[in-house]
Order: sequence, then structure tokens, then C-alpha cells
Amino acid sequence: MRMYQVDAFTDRLFEGNPAAVLLLEEWLADPMMLSIAQENNLAETAFVKARSDGAWDLRWFAPAHEVDFCGHATLATAHVLLTTAGAEAPLVFHTRVGELRVTRASRGYRLDIPRLAPEPLDALPAEVASIFDPLPVNIFRNFENVFADLGDAAAVRRFVPDLAAIARLGPVGLVVTGQELGGGNADFVSRYFAPGAGIPEDPVTGSIHATLVPYWAGRLGLKRLIAHQASARGGWLECELAEDRVYLVGNAVTFMEATLSLPENLSGQA
Repeated sequence: MRMYQVDAFTDRLFEGNPAAVLLLEEWLADPMMLSIAQENNLAETAFVKARSDGAWDLRWFAPAHEVDFCGHATLATAHVLLTTAGAEAPLVFHTRVGELRVTRASRGYRLDIPRLAPEPLDALPAEVASIFDPLPVNIFRNFENVFADLGDAAAVRRFVPDLAAIARLGPVGLVVTGQELGGGNADFVSRYFAPGAGIPEDPVTGSIHATLVPYWAGRLGLKRLIAHQASARGGWLECELAEDRVYLVGNAVTFMEATLSLPENLSGQA
């Protein structure tokens, strides 16, 4: 079985966010897919299978469990399908969060994801209430993450996460974000921590921008924004807000192609 490792949301190796991609003819058993993700020890491993209607079924596994939504592994999967597997754009993926679409763009690929409105919070979850000093200027959430606006990008960059506390959120992740006030190239920056899912800090996260883009579009009065995820590897996203969708433009680069040595008769057990 072939597996690819791709750096997503970058046009250079060793930057952006690495994801593994497996092209399947039949589903593997869920425990086997989780074991492969744990063996890879990347933020996500994507498993994709062709449908009879020309679209694709797509699932993502973190080291701890299957995840509901992953942008960078979707981008990585599209890159593999378009550059290696002979697929043609646009690509339609059926996932737990509905249809995701990927087309080619002048600077890589355009990822079409659902718009997830920021849901205001009255207070931080108790698990992480004590890790902020000073307190965020705004807090909100979506179905899978808590978001804390720290006010400015400098506060985001110097934020020191208490990973043990954040892990107590379980599968829920924590996003810290802030406006770029120092004349940089971004409109806003973010960082993402999900230790409960086996991801201490994710390098570049497409899915969180489904909520960050509508939040910052409202704050800044913009429909098009440049986002920077300020992790050690870092990544840039061109973002556009539509009525019920968010569009992200980024590139991807293949790092590795490998052959997996798996036991036989694993398909059809999902």
C-alpha cells in the first residue's frame, strides 16, 4: 500500500503542516487506520477512497482518534490526487462536515470549506481559565475548538501554552489569535493547541479558519484577509469570506512516497 507525506500550506519543504495520505480501494478497519496514524505520529493521516459518482470519501485520523474536520490534510490529499493519481479538478470530498471542494489556484490550491460562525462564550472553560494573564479580550467557540482573542499578534507569539491544562479539554482544541498591529504582512495571526488529540501545537490548521475568518472579517470589516499561523514551522493562508463558505488558498509539496507493509485482508472492516 502506498502512502504519501505532504507539507501543506507551504511551497517549500519542511514548512507548513505535514500530513500523510493513503489512497484506498476499500476502507481499512478503524483500529488499523488509527494505528497507522499513531505510527505516523503526524497531526493527521488522511484516508481517501473514490466514489462511483466521481467524488471522494475522505476521513482523517489524529494520533488519538478520528477527527471531524481537517483542512491541511484535505489540501494534502488534493495535492496527491492531482499530481500523482491522475485526478482532475475540481475535487469534491464527502466528509463528516459535509462537502469540501478543492480547485487549482494561481498560487497552489483553493480549498472551499464551511463557514462556522463564532459562538460567543461568557467565560473560559474551567480547565483553561487560569492559564491566561492577562485575560483574553474576547472568547468564542465552534463545535470543536475554543478560541481566545489575545488582542494582538505579539501576545499570540509570546503565549506559552500550559499543555497539561489544555489536554483536560479532551478532544476540544484551543486557538489563540490576535490582530497583526506591527505592520506585518498578515491581517491576523493564530496558534492552535490540541494535546488531547495528540497534537501539542499544530503547525498550520485549515479548519480553525472556518471560524477565524468570519470572526476577523467582522472585526476588521474585510472579506479578504491574509492569515499567518505563528508556529515554529509557520504557514500563510489567503482567506476569503462568502455567505456560507470560507475559501483558503495555499500550496503543498510532496516530501515522501512510501510503501506500507501491512497484514493482508484488512479491507472492508471499517
